[in-house]
Amino acid sequence: MGEGIWILLMIAAVLVVAPLARRLGVAAPLALIVVGIGASFLPFVPHEPIDPEIILTGLLPPLLYASAIGVSLLDVRSEARPILLLSVGLVAFTAFGVGLTVWWLLPVGFAAALAIGAVVAPPDAVSASAIGRTIGLPRRVLTMLEGESLLNDATALVLFGTALSAMTGAASFGSVTGGFLLSALGGAGVGVVVAWVIGQVHVRVANPSVNTGLSLITPWLAFEPAEAIHGSGVLAVVVAGLIIAHRSPMQQNALSRISQTTNWRTVQFLLENLVFLIIGLQLSTILAAVGETQIGALDIILLCVAVFVAVVALRFIWVFVTRYAVVLGRGAEGRPLSVPESSVLAFAGMRGVVTLAAAFALPPETPRREVLVLIAMVVAVGSVMIEGSLLPAFSRWVGVRGPGRSEDALQEAHAVQRVMEAGVKRLDEIDEAHALDPDTVDELRRMAERRINRSWEALGSQTAHKTPAQTFRALRIKMLRAEREEALRIRADRGVDHAVLQRVMTSLDMEEAVVLAAGEEVDTEEEDDVVTPDSIAGECEHLDEARDRDQPDANADHCLDCDREGTPTVHLRMCLTCGNVGCCDSSPATHARRHQEETGHPVMRSIEPNEAWLWCYPDELLG
Repeated sequence: MGEGIWILLMIAAVLVVAPLARRLGVAAPLALIVVGIGASFLPFVPHEPIDPEIILTGLLPPLLYASAIGVSLLDVRSEARPILLLSVGLVAFTAFGVGLTVWWLLPVGFAAALAIGAVVAPPDAVSASAIGRTIGLPRRVLTMLEGESLLNDATALVLFGTALSAMTGAASFGSVTGGFLLSALGGAGVGVVVAWVIGQVHVRVANPSVNTGLSLITPWLAFEPAEAIHGSGVLAVVVAGLIIAHRSPMQQNALSRISQTTNWRTVQFLLENLVFLIIGLQLSTILAAVGETQIGALDIILLCVAVFVAVVALRFIWVFVTRYAVVLGRGAEGRPLSVPESSVLAFAGMRGVVTLAAAFALPPETPRREVLVLIAMVVAVGSVMIEGSLLPAFSRWVGVRGPGRSEDALQEAHAVQRVMEAGVKRLDEIDEAHALDPDTVDELRRMAERRINRSWEALGSQTAHKTPAQTFRALRIKMLRAEREEALRIRADRGVDHAVLQRVMTSLDMEEAVVLAAGEEVDTEEEDDVVTPDSIAGECEHLDEARDRDQPDANADHCLDCDREGTPTVHLRMCLTCGNVGCCDSSPATHARRHQEETGHPVMRSIEPNEAWLWCYPDELLG
């Protein structure tokens, strides 16, 4: 079969195995590596080693770009120090540590040993994102992992090139230093320039198809020029992706952003999972090459185990030594990761396809090349299979978990409230200046109020009555289905031009997508009460007073006013001054707010199960 057929079969395997693995509760990367390993021993599967250029030039740029546009530039900037310590310091520390280990145990020169150290040193961006996001790590830990894995390939590839030069006697301190500076500054400079140029195009071109097409070739627009000037193409892609994503809300229209997000999610899904399948498919080829070496099987096994243990141990040593050294040296500059969080950061050092591709890039004349490639394979597969599979249990064991969906919903509700209020304020300014139609203004106000209430309704336990947002969503979906059926009848009758009808159906699809996205349920099964995160917790005299005094007892476990008036309750709020329990703003009667307006008591607390956040009515602040 031709190469095209094998590519189609690999993509088909990804489309089958990845969803099936998730349904079975298995991480897709692990399942795909196992499938790849099994397939590699089938006689009809090609056993040629993968061309490293296919990975380093074909797959790596889009993979890095897809990861970069999903990471916050502000978050990376705020964690710049630990990210640089990991992506530069740890890579060099691991490369030399592994190099010494291989040099001690295998009869090769130190340059060759350092080369394999550089190969296995960088954790993989794909592995960090694919596994870290799946298990729900704390966002700060995930930011450090993603930032590290986006930038560390540049360091590793420079060290790798230096080691190869040393093997031929062409390396010197000046050439190494100059090469590293050119790689870093050249790559970053090209990334900034490409981001600026792409941004200018986005500002001037509103066509979503053109912007999406440009986005799909952006990784190579950054990678190739950087490599041409001997800069880091990897760094250029990452810098361009971070800046473009950060500026896209100001430079692109909504349709372009939605189109690019959808397309890049598809590209990322296929390439990420394809990478893990490729890793597994290389095992039989590597073992066949190792079988021809003169070194005993037991010695090779011990060597591979020793290198894998060294990679894991060196990461733990670096993380904890730098944690305490940097914290002691920086005073009260910021909160360091806790010991459990640092443990998870150290444990999550999964390697990936870049490690394998760099190993295959070792020159044929490299001493013991087949053994060095096997070492890279063992580290890549072992880290994903062992660390990746044990990471969820390890995180639970040390007591580290990411924010729950209820915590996210609380932050989302707070953000939506601020955004909608800004829109209403602007509406008031326009109305005051131009005396708008009152019905139009009222309708826009109601739309904003419904959007705010829908966000708050995502919190809280299930009630006997459907919330207003649930009712609206269910009815609108039924209406949309009826509207689409009528549109299909019109199409069958050929009573309207196809292009015109297609625009009508597209508008229905877009509205249905919005309605369905707004209907995602929030899991409120939290172990601890959901409190307001420090990042959005406001401060005012009312909240301070409410926290300082003892909380009153609730006067009921339900809304007594709803009972008297026969109105449904959505969620419950308790006044922190007198203990009165009332229904929330999404409830038809809004008794909690009415109680505040009648009494002037400023602060309420959510008394829904697993919630402990406060709200100040006068200052409109979460506490």
